[in-house]
Amino acid sequence: QVQLVESGGGLVHPGGSLTLSCKVSGRIFSMNTMAWHRQAPGRERELVAVITSGGGTNYADSVKGRFTISRDNAKNTVYLQMTTLKPEDTAVYYCYAVIRALGATGLPGDSVGHWGQGTLVTVSS
Repeated sequence: QVQLVESGGGLVHPGGSLTLSCKVSGRIFSMNTMAWHRQAPGRERELVAVITSGGGTNYADSVKGRFTISRDNAKNTVYLQMTTLKPEDTAVYYCYAVIRALGATGLPGDSVGHWGQGTLVTVSS
């Protein structure tokens, strides 16, 4: 069973910084694309940043230059460093990862997308 657990959310003043972490656990064969999404109250979930297995990154226009996504494959963890935070960044942030897990036979299965439970980021004075 694969699990994604986010941490690092909280309350921060406008202009402040936070770093989110997402730890992947379970019988993991490989981790492919990983990403952060967010969902603000009354709005649809949106992609914030994505990082490929090779380290390539892409960002939503609204966060370019302020957010940085990174990964540590040895720790099975993806990070989102957020700077110059704005009130409109307030949302629940979700980690997403495409993972091949080891099956009961010890062989890797298909690539499957997994979501974390989310962590709340509130930007307010």
